[in-house]
Amino acid sequence: MTRDRAKIPLLAVAALAVLALALLGSACGGGGGDSTANSQSGSEEQAAAVEGSYSGGEATPPKAAPELKLDNYLGEPVDLAEYKGKAVLVTFIYDHCPDVCPLIVSHLKTAQAELGDKAKDMQIVAVSTDPRGDTPKTVAKFLDEHAMTGKMQYLIGSRPELEKVWTHWNIVAKPAKANPDLVEHSALIYGIAANGKITTLYPANFAPSQIVHDVPLLEQQ
Repeated sequence: MTRDRAKIPLLAVAALAVLALALLGSACGGGGGDSTANSQSGSEEQAAAVEGSYSGGEATPPKAAPELKLDNYLGEPVDLAEYKGKAVLVTFIYDHCPDVCPLIVSHLKTAQAELGDKAKDMQIVAVSTDPRGDTPKTVAKFLDEHAMTGKMQYLIGSRPELEKVWTHWNIVAKPAKANPDLVEHSALIYGIAANGKITTLYPANFAPSQIVHDVPLLEQQ
């Protein structure tokens, strides 16, 4: 059975990133997580109107992923280009987020498990949206708590380093007005095909089954 999905012009990705931030609102700033998820779900259902092969929203046309070079929390250099030939999911999170970020990682973990042996064809890359709060120690604890140690890359850096990446990927990240220890940020997940092009887009409350469906297709591109 096929599934409806949205075709998203990449010129609109920046606007979607800002929209995602607006929909997040208080979710990453604490409280209101359920209503935000419901709002995002409704928006996604309204947007999904074109039947096609991908379960996630499809970027039209696919575009080469921006450069992404940062150190991970272990101090090891990571270059997105090294994963060409695999399906890559790039997400932007922070480790003390109270709701949306743990949800994203939990769903990615579920998708990995459901993919089984095919999970080797997928690489998850998380980029910090909080240069001050995301430290090697706190990230290590976050990955351990979510049973994702060794199962995903978590990239951190200085504010100038991260802001450069955020700009290239149309990501908005800023301290929450109600609590500056929390971060309001864009929460789109980018699906990158084996050819290195951004091909699919997912909201923060994506279903793991969407990733399970799309990874084999992305890996073939």
